[in-house]
Amino acid sequence: MNTPEHDPVRARRAQVAKWTLLANRVGYLFIALAMAAFVMAFALGFKGPLVTLVTVSLITGCVLLAPSIVLGYAVKAAEREDRENGL
Repeated sequence: MNTPEHDPVRARRAQVAKWTLLANRVGYLFIALAMAAFVMAFALGFKGPLVTLVTVSLITGCVLLAPSIVLGYAVKAAEREDRENGL
């Protein structure tokens, strides 16, 4: 029988948790960049490059955050279920 420290499912789950944490951090950085660029664009009159930066940053942040948040909750739920079942 697999011990918890050598369980391939838990090892894969830990790897997914690591990548989702990284995607969360990078995604939130892109959202922050979009907000800062929006403030600059508002102050400077919404010039083309700043509007493009806001749009690209916001889309990139959302693309990274949506799956990483869902996968993060899935990993936490699976770990909680394992603890409740004594695994």
